[in-house]
Amino acid sequence: MAPCFYISGWYKLNTKNFFIVVVLMTFLLAGCSGEESNDGTLNEVTSQPVIDSPASDFVDSNTENVRLNLWFDQKFEEQLDFSPEFRTRLGDKTDYDRFNDYTAAQQDKVLQWRRDSVAELESEFDYNVLTEDGKLSWDMWVYSLDQAERGVAFRNHGYIFGRGGPHTQFPTFLINYHRVDDKQDLDAYLSRLRDIDRAIGELLDRAKVTSASGVRQPGFAYEFAVTEIGRVTSGVPFNNNDTTPNSALWADIKGKIDNLLATDLIAEEEAQSYYQAARDILSGEVLAAYNKVLAWLEEDKQFSSSEPQGVWALPNGEDFYNYRLSLMTTLDYNAEEIHEIGLSEVARLRGEMEKIKTAVGFEDDLQEFFSFMRESEQFYYSNDDDGRSAYLENNYAYLDFINAKIPEYFGRLPKADLEIRRVEPYREQPGAAQHYMSGTPDGSRPGVYYSHMIDMANLPIYQIEDVLYHEGIPGHHMQISIQQELTDVPRFRTQYRTTAYTEGWGLYAEWLAKEMGGFEDPYSDFGRLSGEMWRAIRLVVDTGIHAKRWSLDQAVDFFQQNSSQPEGTILSEIQRYFTGPGQATAYKMGMIKFQEFRQLAEEQMDDSFNIREFHDVVLGAGALPMPMVEARVQRWIADKLGGEL
Repeated sequence: MAPCFYISGWYKLNTKNFFIVVVLMTFLLAGCSGEESNDGTLNEVTSQPVIDSPASDFVDSNTENVRLNLWFDQKFEEQLDFSPEFRTRLGDKTDYDRFNDYTAAQQDKVLQWRRDSVAELESEFDYNVLTEDGKLSWDMWVYSLDQAERGVAFRNHGYIFGRGGPHTQFPTFLINYHRVDDKQDLDAYLSRLRDIDRAIGELLDRAKVTSASGVRQPGFAYEFAVTEIGRVTSGVPFNNNDTTPNSALWADIKGKIDNLLATDLIAEEEAQSYYQAARDILSGEVLAAYNKVLAWLEEDKQFSSSEPQGVWALPNGEDFYNYRLSLMTTLDYNAEEIHEIGLSEVARLRGEMEKIKTAVGFEDDLQEFFSFMRESEQFYYSNDDDGRSAYLENNYAYLDFINAKIPEYFGRLPKADLEIRRVEPYREQPGAAQHYMSGTPDGSRPGVYYSHMIDMANLPIYQIEDVLYHEGIPGHHMQISIQQELTDVPRFRTQYRTTAYTEGWGLYAEWLAKEMGGFEDPYSDFGRLSGEMWRAIRLVVDTGIHAKRWSLDQAVDFFQQNSSQPEGTILSEIQRYFTGPGQATAYKMGMIKFQEFRQLAEEQMDDSFNIREFHDVVLGAGALPMPMVEARVQRWIADKLGGEL
């Protein structure tokens, strides 16, 4: 998949399992006008005038740039027509009553639209007279098509109904993004409930084609999907027993109906009619759709390998993995090079961990120290509501601390608030990665850092700071919010994501927080190193699984030998690598590049280097492929030094 629409909040789950990677190409292949939201809801955007002047009529860079930005905004609106879901995430209620079209025919339509848009771009505008920022927008648009074209050969290499697939994402979408402010919104919600049957049916057709081509996910991924479907379809009204707890979807729609009733937007009689309609849809069309998926999963699982295998075992698997590495990192490194970088970083970080082990007076070897950190009760909250409350309180305390430091290191600050929440029960998994869901560009919905708190044994206290800084501030929440709030770039630039940039920044943010005064407790600092080690291990294990044909046991053994991560977290992580090849390499490779860019600036600029300006430069254009970030930093350095590096 081209680095494109960031389905806000799903990327932590789905770029890691392929649903976003392949299935959502209906609009993702359309190019990369987005992953998130920007500076205002789409309801407020009016159509732009038709641009029919030839590029040769313009010689002024600023004039041509304005014209180009208008054109990009037109294309962004066209692009949004392919995704009612993405419009909803942006706060736009156009096509509020349906999900995306997931058919292969729609994929073809979107890709052709993308090709046509690039042809139009090249015929209507003169690249040579654009400003540097205009050229950057052009380069990003063309880069997106190039990546999309490369991905065509691998359309059927995606695992659709695996861990965290559409069977959980449709409920998550309705619960978190489909606002019900009036009766019309409620009608649209019920229509979308019915539309789950159509959308899942299209995805199931695609999954069957993929399976028939010889591409099947590991057996454990089938089991994940079966378990998740069971959670979605348990409780009222799916089981015809009103004495059991409400299902997540029923609780959501019932609450939204209750709210309209309480605010006199519907009458009691209407509310009762809506209650019954929702129950009928859930126990009818929705349950039937999920049962079809369950039946297919049980049937298809028997053809999967008994032991999980990397994508080397798939048809054209080696080429597919090379494509994935390039796509995820936006860099030109092969599997062997990434593997060796990982081994080098693991060795370096072990040395840093040894220093902390010595500083806290631990006398045994590093492996014993890992065991101590994993098993000592002092590093874990109790697995009950009191423990979960303490965990959240600790997170908010660190958030307050880092927020106070931010103005010293950043000139541009986000407007959106950040909340920290437990993952909803129907999609909660022991050991699964914490993740971030972005808010709306106008701030009406805050960004949310989600944590899987079903088993507190997978949430060490010494990792609280590290993960908060990565997912929240100065990590994902800060970077994504700033990007969404950009007003001086074409709208598609506010929605564009690449994994290397987004996750590389998150990991850089962990490292930066140390410089900002965080991690004063040595065990928390060990947690920071543990987090970085985790990403270094990914370079080794991901390439080991998919290029060197490592088994699950080999991957687990390497991870355990070099990490204090709890056993459940390690297994969950490695299972994710099996189902999302290459994605895990982007974190550390992106971080390395951000560190290299900063080092270059510090060395070239010496005393004139300003950390606030540097961060504004790398964040101020939105997410970019890493070579484009480097070029932007180099131009900034040259400008500050009077045009010479």
